[in-house]
Amino acid sequence: MTLRALIFDVDGTLANTERDGHRPAFNAAFAELGLSWHWDEAFYGTLLDVAGGKERIVHYAKEHDPVTYARPDFDDLVQRIHDIKTRNYQRLLSTGAIPLRAQIGQLICEARTETIRLAIASSSKRENVIGLLRTNLGPKADTWFDVITTGEDVSVKKPAPDVYLATLAALDLPACDCLVIEDSAHGLAASMAAGIPTVVTVSDYTANENFNGARMVISKPDVMTLERLRLWHAAT
Repeated sequence: MTLRALIFDVDGTLANTERDGHRPAFNAAFAELGLSWHWDEAFYGTLLDVAGGKERIVHYAKEHDPVTYARPDFDDLVQRIHDIKTRNYQRLLSTGAIPLRAQIGQLICEARTETIRLAIASSSKRENVIGLLRTNLGPKADTWFDVITTGEDVSVKKPAPDVYLATLAALDLPACDCLVIEDSAHGLAASMAAGIPTVVTVSDYTANENFNGARMVISKPDVMTLERLRLWHAAT
């Protein structure tokens, strides 16, 4: 098999966006709207079982604040929280507070020089993905990726395979010619359901998850060279 495309997840894979970006952005939004909610680092890790920011808000309110969940304007509140959180996240990005994980930028640049196609398959919002790429890699870095598929492009998020199936269709490549780089069991389940070989680079929040079926599970992205990715992709 020939490796023709790398497909990256974003949150936890390209950067520790959940811990250093989304979580504090949510907390600032809660404070701005007068909510007593606060998600510390450990508790936020438990919320990551729920894919998607809005879905996470709904889940938390239902389980931990039924009074707020019962508000007649709850749907509007969820949208306001998420809009403010997105603005906060973009502000954090602009200050350089959310760097890429070690060697990820080098890997992306190396793949470009080797004419391996690049794609994104993320449950995050498109503006968050593009903001992360541009802030860390340059103002046109999003154009390096042939395909950027986000949670806004599919009706069902990970662990459903929809975002990966859509990415494959846009790349117009068979699954066996691609390699996914993920960090979570939900992401691995999604990519495997789409039939794509997958390497897992464990993040702070996913160290204890089950990654059966991955081509390789690594604890540090700095060992994830293009040469090794080719070897792992070819493994049977």
